[in-house]
Amino acid sequence: MYSLLCRHADIGILPSKKVYSEEEPLIHNQSAVDRRPSWLGKFFERSITARRVLLFMAILGMCMLIGDGILTPAISVLSAIDGLRGPFPSVSKPAVEALSAAILIGLFLLQKFGTSKVSFLFSPIMAAWTFTTPIIGVYSIVRYYPGIFKAISPHYIVHFFLRNKKEGWRMLGGTVLCITGAEAMFADLGHFSKKGIQIAFLFSIYPSLVLTYAGQTAYLINNVNDFSDGFYKFVPRPVYWPMFVIATLAAIVASQSLISATFSVIKQSVVLDCFPRVKVVHTSQHKEGEVYSPETNYILMVLCVGVVLGFGAGNSIGNAFGVVVIMVMLITTIMLTLVMIIIWRTPPALVALYFIPFFIMEGAYVSAVFTKIPEGGWLPFAVSMILALIMFGWYYGRQRKTEYEMANKVTVERLAELLARPEVQRVPGLCFFYSNIQDGLTPVLAHYIKNMSSLHAATVFVTLRFLLVAKVDERERILVRRLGPSGVYACTVQYGYADSLRGDDLAAQVTSRLRRHVEADEAARLEAAWRAGVVHVRGKTRFYVGEDAGWFDKVMLGFYEFLHGICRSALPALGTPLQQRVEIGMLYKV
Repeated sequence: MYSLLCRHADIGILPSKKVYSEEEPLIHNQSAVDRRPSWLGKFFERSITARRVLLFMAILGMCMLIGDGILTPAISVLSAIDGLRGPFPSVSKPAVEALSAAILIGLFLLQKFGTSKVSFLFSPIMAAWTFTTPIIGVYSIVRYYPGIFKAISPHYIVHFFLRNKKEGWRMLGGTVLCITGAEAMFADLGHFSKKGIQIAFLFSIYPSLVLTYAGQTAYLINNVNDFSDGFYKFVPRPVYWPMFVIATLAAIVASQSLISATFSVIKQSVVLDCFPRVKVVHTSQHKEGEVYSPETNYILMVLCVGVVLGFGAGNSIGNAFGVVVIMVMLITTIMLTLVMIIIWRTPPALVALYFIPFFIMEGAYVSAVFTKIPEGGWLPFAVSMILALIMFGWYYGRQRKTEYEMANKVTVERLAELLARPEVQRVPGLCFFYSNIQDGLTPVLAHYIKNMSSLHAATVFVTLRFLLVAKVDERERILVRRLGPSGVYACTVQYGYADSLRGDDLAAQVTSRLRRHVEADEAARLEAAWRAGVVHVRGKTRFYVGEDAGWFDKVMLGFYEFLHGICRSALPALGTPLQQRVEIGMLYKV
């Protein structure tokens, strides 16, 4: 939603790498919307403080969602496996935690194979879960308390808060887990149609939740001491083991969903230049959303197992989970309201009908779960603050680097001046010079020409453009144009997540495309340069922080350089031969 807002109004702070969707033009870099921004969009454009708050809110929401990806597998699997202690009271808590940790480790080790190979099992498992639990709920309602649906009446809700006052408000924190999980299906719009999700929610998920929780409540009214493990206690003995199997499988599917969501949100953040670059592998040739990140996967595995072993003995993990989920829901509500006003231009009355009720409800829940912070709720905040520090350090470094590159970029006119100097020679060969600046050329080029006093006879400045499609059509894959000086060309290579980029093949394709767009004598010179040898040049830039720099720059840019040193390269693995690779180092002075 943050990237969507940035595309429709000039409210972004960092000029992020542009990512093109399948519907957008592949050849022309056109804006998605050419209309004037709304009043709220103009406010964000004028106020740098408001834009920073918006960015911080988006970062916080993403960090909390990653925290959700840590806690959901832990609490789901641990709660399901805890059902072993019903028939077998001798099974200890540590044994349940160890078995849960083993299941989670196995689940994370299977991530590299992709979800498509096992996703055909997801629908039957979730269908079994959503259709069996309400049946047990109906049985429990009939047996224990047929009048349980009186609880839906607003009269009892108001009476509850009038009677319990502050204690009733605090009890809201204990009910958060009853509403979590259902909201996750709305995040699947990237995989399913809106109509399909609406039908599934109205005719399956919602009635299943109401009947299941009503059945549990009916049981607990007559068995008030079983509140700590009320689910397995209200399952009738004849169907206990089938429900245990279904619950365990459903917990694994729920865990898989949040793990996949974490991979997806990390990938989006990397593409938007808000997170250090990590390896992202597309595990499906047909579905753009199925991704896998090895580094993210193993860090999540360690954190999930740590949560199970460290918090599994009490209610702390549930308290932590409630804080994360309700914060994500509140931030989502605020961001969606901004989308309604800035992009959809929804009438104010309809915006108020959505925003006011949801903000009041979720705000009440947020204030209630904050009381759980000392009881385990501090965990997601700690994880979120660490992630936010990493993201802010990376963002700050990228912002300063972008500012330097924009201020010192090489224009076509400046390039002509550099090449016109008498000491600059044109040497034989074909050079592919990689640059990520759309409007102009990287400052590394001027640094290279000044120090080497040379440029290859044929030089192609290559910009790689990633598109959210599997494969790019051959006719639109490589776009070339001539720049001002002789033998200097610009090339844009468009590729999808299933396209392979190999340096030698890329050089042959670009050369072939160029020959078709130039005159015969120029094509002959290009062919001669290609036969003389091919070299791939990329810049390797670092910050030079002088003594006159402030302490904040020294700390933050030093942290950025550390992150930059351990993260992946900005360019995809081109597979160019080692003898053809050249890296040009340059210091950006702060």
